[in-house]
Amino acid sequence: MTMTFLIACGGTGGHLAPGIALAEGLTARGHQATLVVSHKKIDARLLEKYRQLSFVTIPGAPFAKSPAGLARFAWQQSRGLLFARRLVRRTRPAGIVGFGGFTTAAIILAGALDGVPVALHEANRVPGKAIRRLSRFARRVYLPAGVSLPELRTGVLCPAGLPVRAEIRRHERAAACAGFGLDPRQRVLALLGGSQGASALNGWARRMAAPLARAGVQLYCVTGPGKGATEELSHPGPGGAPLKAVYSPFCDRMAELISAADLVVSRAGAGTIAELIRCGTPAVLVPYPHAADNHQAANAAEFARQGGGLVVAQEKLDELDALVPGLLADDARRADFRANLQRMDRDNALDLILADLEALTTPPPEAGRTTVATA
Repeated sequence: MTMTFLIACGGTGGHLAPGIALAEGLTARGHQATLVVSHKKIDARLLEKYRQLSFVTIPGAPFAKSPAGLARFAWQQSRGLLFARRLVRRTRPAGIVGFGGFTTAAIILAGALDGVPVALHEANRVPGKAIRRLSRFARRVYLPAGVSLPELRTGVLCPAGLPVRAEIRRHERAAACAGFGLDPRQRVLALLGGSQGASALNGWARRMAAPLARAGVQLYCVTGPGKGATEELSHPGPGGAPLKAVYSPFCDRMAELISAADLVVSRAGAGTIAELIRCGTPAVLVPYPHAADNHQAANAAEFARQGGGLVVAQEKLDELDALVPGLLADDARRADFRANLQRMDRDNALDLILADLEALTTPPPEAGRTTVATA
């Protein structure tokens, strides 16, 4: 039975990427899926790769405390609700899924008002405001294992990880290195600052590029949008041979980059962590200290507890100076991390969510009529 779904997932790469994964999974099962995204450039750029998927842009703005920001939020969210109600009535979806962020509220409310089954997904270990406040309207809330919300009704919670796009898989390292112009015979450190980039990590990468090269390490730093053009520098390596240090504002081949890396230094967004687990690359996580409810610190702590890597606080960033070269020289310790990552990747969150959504939205069969024979 073919069904139609709306997926609210725009605003950040961490919301959009799992939405794309879910849309891929639904279409592979013969359903129709439309991504409801924001006007942000990050959404448009990422969706350029997925022209086979349908999407619409919904009005909206993130919450802000300033009077001007609050007024803009209220106005744009009101526009978004009107847009969402028209969209729901036009498409008549079997279900609506929201991944959090400012694109989610309007479409979830519109679905609830029209009696459409709605589901929410939260990948972070501290649920965000949108998920917490909208959970009362949801028939299903997907949360990481061990995480709950006290206000959820019985039967609403379903433990599930982050659905990962089909393209996110481990690549052969030599081929992945070649794709970025890196030498597979030398160590590779990848630095990821999330969809917006991380100035603190970029600064560390600039400062440490030459010392890392002297230790035989190539550097590939994804700096983030608006943080300069692509640069390809070189620094003397062991014996004087040049080693690359690349600074790129954007990377749309994340699985290849993570596969090329022997180690990753990264922010601790749930999407990045899921991709590290799927590709099996150890990491040192530096949580963004100003993330809402400090959720990145909770994500990083669980990643380290499971044995996928280590955590360094941003205020102790200098600890990376010795830690990173040490880990890159310690093959045995990185092999232990990789074994733990393989164990962490056993659960397939996408298949679980797809099966559950189909069960949640499939109408029950009509009761058959019973005919009573009379003499």
